[in-house]
Amino acid sequence: MRHKIQLMVNGRAVSREVESDRLLVQLLREDLALTGTHVGCDTAQCGACTVHLNGRAVKSCSVLAVQADGAAVTTIEGLAAADGRMHPMQAAFKECHGLQCGFCTPGMVMSAVDLVQHHDCASEAAIREGLEGNLCRCTGYQNIVRAVQAGKTAMEA
Repeated sequence: MRHKIQLMVNGRAVSREVESDRLLVQLLREDLALTGTHVGCDTAQCGACTVHLNGRAVKSCSVLAVQADGAAVTTIEGLAAADGRMHPMQAAFKECHGLQCGFCTPGMVMSAVDLVQHHDCASEAAIREGLEGNLCRCTGYQNIVRAVQAGKTAMEA
């Protein structure tokens, strides 16, 4: 069954007809060509597909596109300023070398922004706990934690 949905994606109005079983990640990547949202596991285990849905981090491989009807979605492509300046968390990941291969980075950054905005992340332990749903196979997380701490400081400035 097809459904007509309307949503805001990175500040842009989007209207599409989608099948009832179409995933949000498929809509973003395949229909809207927003390929910064990665598909890693298809089981909501790795966090590579994390986006913001109405300002909260969600794994877009576990959200149906029809569930996003009427919602605001922000992907990694929409996180930067309109003039192209990186979001403070993106800049912190770059400066602190919080990435290696880069596959997990978009989802990690989106989760980190949500963590800073909506949760307690005053300690290294709280950051590690807050990022538990995002897997990185390259970095060992040390620089990711530093990046989140630096991003938090920059976001609060």
